[in-house]
Parts: sequence; structure tokens; C-alpha cells
Amino acid sequence: MAGTPRIALVTYDPAGEVSKDQDLPVLADALREAGAETTVVFWDDPDVDWAGFDLVVIRSTWDYSWRAEEFTAWAERCAKATRLANPVDIVRWNADKRYLGLLAEAGVPAVPTRYFAPGDPVDLPDDHEYVVKPTSGAGARYAARYPAGERDAALRQVERMHAEGFTVMLQPYLTSIDTHGERALQFYGGRLLHASRKGAVLAPDTPYDADKIAHPDLRPWEPTPAEVAVAERALAAVPLSGDQELLYARVDLVTGPDGEPCVMELELIEPNLFLWLHPESVPRVVEAVLAAAG
Repeated sequence: MAGTPRIALVTYDPAGEVSKDQDLPVLADALREAGAETTVVFWDDPDVDWAGFDLVVIRSTWDYSWRAEEFTAWAERCAKATRLANPVDIVRWNADKRYLGLLAEAGVPAVPTRYFAPGDPVDLPDDHEYVVKPTSGAGARYAARYPAGERDAALRQVERMHAEGFTVMLQPYLTSIDTHGERALQFYGGRLLHASRKGAVLAPDTPYDADKIAHPDLRPWEPTPAEVAVAERALAAVPLSGDQELLYARVDLVTGPDGEPCVMELELIEPNLFLWLHPESVPRVVEAVLAAAG
């Protein structure tokens, strides 16, 4: 690439409301100040010429999980026209949370998860608290926490999700989340950028279709060596091919029953960066984006 890099930061259409991505204007301004021609665009805008950019960075396409097929089809088209970050096959892989089972098979500590596709018989636990949520979801949408032995409400949720075509994932609720929260380790350009900690998202008796605060009580966090090691193991298990690289990644960790960190989620599509909480990270993100565009 010669001359001024042309970069697209891709987001969702807030439909007249204020965008929930607080990082987007900060990152766009920082890239412009660094000399990049930077445009903020909606992923589903039919008038965008994706070939007109040297790099398309998926930033906050936060409606994608409800439109997964449409979104992955867009990613395929975009990747054929220009360089897409992250790579399209990784976007496709990460869009389905059945990847947690693949991480576990690769020896990465992960929250134990079972999956029930539409039509599958559903076996709910009666000896421990558990969580029901979709394999395609974000922001705790369609996620709920149930006490041991609760069946009726959970089955109604499963029936609703199956009727809408979602595969259900079932996990034990790790009570450590109530005391230790979830830790999010952000990586950019292959390096640990910063980490944050948030409180429990799923309160008991909260309906699955209720709006939830996705990042309650968020604050900076200094990750332990064990947390960094598990996050790096998870990223090493991502099925990259050839010369592919991850521009960005967020690894969400919780404390398992053994007291050690395990992966709750691996965000490789549109992770919230929390740059407003970590403004010192902005220059490193800019540096990595410009390098990827070069």
C-alpha cells in the first residue's frame, strides 16, 4: 500500500439512537490524527464500496448475532473485496459459541458446555444452578440463570429459542462470578493490551428476554500470570491458517471450581475495547491498525 491508508471502522446502525460504542469516535479521531483516511460505516449499508478501503476493521457490529447468516454473508463479500480484520473464516468460526467445545477438546480450560439444537431432547440439571443461552448471542441477550431443579421456566426459554432457530447452550453457573466477577483480557496486534473486571451479569429470577447490563461495575484489572497463560492458550488454539493473524481479541475468563481461570468466552468479532476505561491503550491500538493496513 502506498500513500494514505484508507480504513473503515465498521459498526451497527443505531436507528436514530446514540451509538453504544463509546470507543468508536475516540479510535476514529486517533487514526485520523495519525494520518489515516478513516471512515465509520454500517456493515449493512448497501451503498458502501468495500473495495475502496485498504483495511476494514469490524468494530461494533452489535446486532450481528440476531442476523448471523446475513452478517457472515456480508463478511464473505467484504473479504473478497479487501482486507478484513479479523479474517472471515475466523469470524465465521467465532460466530457460533460451539467453539467452546473445540477449545476444551484442544486442552484449553473452558466452562463446561452442552449444546441442544432444535429438535434435540433437552436434559436440564437438577443438582446445580445453571445458565441457558444461545450459541449466537451478545450482551447476555436470551441468557438466564436458573436454580437447581427449575425446569418449567427454562424449558419455556428453550422452546422459544428453538422456535426461532437458535441452538441452546447449557452451562453450570459458576458461583465464583458473584464474588470474583469476569475478567476480560484484551489483545491487539498480538500483544496484551489491557484487562478489565466486571461484576455478575445474570441475577437470579431475571427473565431471559429482559434487558441486562452487559458490563456492570466495570473497572481496570491487573491480570494474574495464570489468567494471561490461559488467555494465550485459548488464542493459540484459534484455527488460523497460512499467514493469517488476529488483529484483535478479547478473552473473557472466570474462576472455575478448581480455583483456576477458565474461558467463558472468546471474542474475535466485535469485542468492546473499553478504551474509555483505558485511554493509555489508544496509541497501541492505532499502531496495530496502521500496521495491519500497511
